[in-house]
Amino acid sequence: MTESTFTFRVDEDLKHQFAEIAKSKDRTGAQLLRDFMRETIAKQQEEAEYDAWFRAKVQQGLDDVAAGRVYSNEEIKEYFAKVRAELLEREDADA
Repeated sequence: MTESTFTFRVDEDLKHQFAEIAKSKDRTGAQLLRDFMRETIAKQQEEAEYDAWFRAKVQQGLDDVAAGRVYSNEEIKEYFAKVRAELLEREDADA
């Protein structure tokens, strides 16, 4: 792996506080910054993957609607009324 230098300016007090925290964790500031960069990249990749998954699910739903693969509100109410009735029957049988 080729390494390169990353240079940026920070307030002296910020640098000092960060160095103290790094020292308390038995790490260098550079190690903590590399960790932060890796975590940021991983988080961004996870967010991008979730976004792609979510968009695919939304598109699937839109495609289902366009193709008529949907249930009416009445069909849903009827289905869950049956489910509720079955659960209540089981509860009464167990009591």
